[in-house]
Amino acid sequence: MATKILMPKMSDTMEEGVIATWLKKVGDTIKSGDVIAEIETDKATMEYEEITAGVMLWQAPEKSTVKVDDLLCIIGKAGEDFQDLLGGGGATASKSTTSNAAETVVVAEAKVETPVATVAVTNAKVVTMPKMSDTMEEGVVANWLKKVGDVLKPGDIIAEVETDKATMELENYEKGTLLYVAVENGGSVAIDGLLYIVGEAGANYQALIDQFKGGGATIPAKTEEKTAIATNGQAKAEEKTEIIVETANGRIKVSPLAKKLAQDKGINLSQVKGTGEGGRIVKKDIESFVPSAKPSETTAKTETKPVTVSTATFGQESFEEVPVTQMRKTIAKRLAESKFTAPHFYLTMEINMDEAMKSREQINAMIAPNKISFNDMVVKAAAIALRQHPAVNSSWLGDKIRINHHVHIGVAVAVDEGLLVPVVRFADQKTLTQISAETKDLAGKAKNKKLQPADWAGNTFSISNLGMFGIDEFTAIINPPDSCILAVGAIKQTGVVKDGQLVIGNIMKVTLSCDHRVVDGASGAAFLKTLKDLLEAPVRMLV
Repeated sequence: MATKILMPKMSDTMEEGVIATWLKKVGDTIKSGDVIAEIETDKATMEYEEITAGVMLWQAPEKSTVKVDDLLCIIGKAGEDFQDLLGGGGATASKSTTSNAAETVVVAEAKVETPVATVAVTNAKVVTMPKMSDTMEEGVVANWLKKVGDVLKPGDIIAEVETDKATMELENYEKGTLLYVAVENGGSVAIDGLLYIVGEAGANYQALIDQFKGGGATIPAKTEEKTAIATNGQAKAEEKTEIIVETANGRIKVSPLAKKLAQDKGINLSQVKGTGEGGRIVKKDIESFVPSAKPSETTAKTETKPVTVSTATFGQESFEEVPVTQMRKTIAKRLAESKFTAPHFYLTMEINMDEAMKSREQINAMIAPNKISFNDMVVKAAAIALRQHPAVNSSWLGDKIRINHHVHIGVAVAVDEGLLVPVVRFADQKTLTQISAETKDLAGKAKNKKLQPADWAGNTFSISNLGMFGIDEFTAIINPPDSCILAVGAIKQTGVVKDGQLVIGNIMKVTLSCDHRVVDGASGAAFLKTLKDLLEAPVRMLV
């Protein structure tokens, strides 16, 4: 009897999977334990092992998205009628009424990969923007590594794509000639939007482009660019994004690349004549710019001499507008959702860091390679405290609360474009030196945009430390899916009472932001009490 195989849940946060590659095709014999497909989840591309033996009768098309528990494939006996099983599938192909299994797959693939009839375009294929992080909604093509006309092989790195988390290499899985790219460098494409087309040289792919009009690419691409090339004879059109710069001569339109070149060369944009659309300054205008002779001293004095005191110039209003990066867009969306959906409350506590300072000095005197920081000690103390207070190590999932039995701590790292939160996994089981080495490595990757999806996924608790900037105390917005985040301030010398005497102590303030749907005041306070005890007697963290 034919068996429906459903999309499995291959990670804790997976809601759907993309079939990256079928390793078994319709008509192939399947043995229990065979790896039949590679499935892209929200975390990674993973091999799927099937335990059902039989013949592959039907399968959802490659590159299609299938929700968890929706129909993935059908396995049974050769020649067996399986049409009745297609009614409950979640993939596009489940709607087909074709009686032949192989024909069913072809129809489904045509719908997913080339959203026009296969008779219209049979020698070209659309490649869409993949989801390269769990929060990614669109990607910016930072740099095309292949150009139109190049021959592509599976495994070629075709472009560098900027997501909301990092700049990542995009691998090509198709074989053929690169016929079309939807945007030039700097252009953004929504998830599942048209990114490029690959196929036989000379193939007519316009029908594929027409099918995607109105969605996907946010910057008009090749049709307009061909006109631009024919008009000005350049090898390729410059990016279409622009920045508005306010100068003494009024508002100036300039491309980001031209603005950067002008800054590097010390060129005043108000002296450059733009040759781009609407007087926009582009790259070639900066490269060909020749400064005019400076006005004579007499002329300069005449031009700048104020007529009266009331007309004297004391300053100049100016501003610039820059595009919002993918990272900043995601930060804005996620934290706004967190702030306005999770009922935050805050608990602040003072911790005497005298013993922590002594212990750190002693430890660093013994270990030269990876000196520990106060932040490392806070991470370790928080990790131990979370083991004792699982309510703080939990997540709100709407109709249930997930109490995590593992401790993965996200450590906020400031980068040029915003904030990244790489994760120290199983922090409660690691030594201070291991935590120190790992946080330094992750922070370096974050600042160099080298983080991979596995580096920022899976946090159960987060820490944000602004103490190194001299901030006494602050409140932080909870980082979903966590229920709490710890804001750490600077260590400050202040007067404290010890044994009835007023003495100088080193005090650090911490503030715990809590999601009241999960954590109550007493639970948060108990966690902070344990954290305080550990940092005020750090030897307890070493046993």
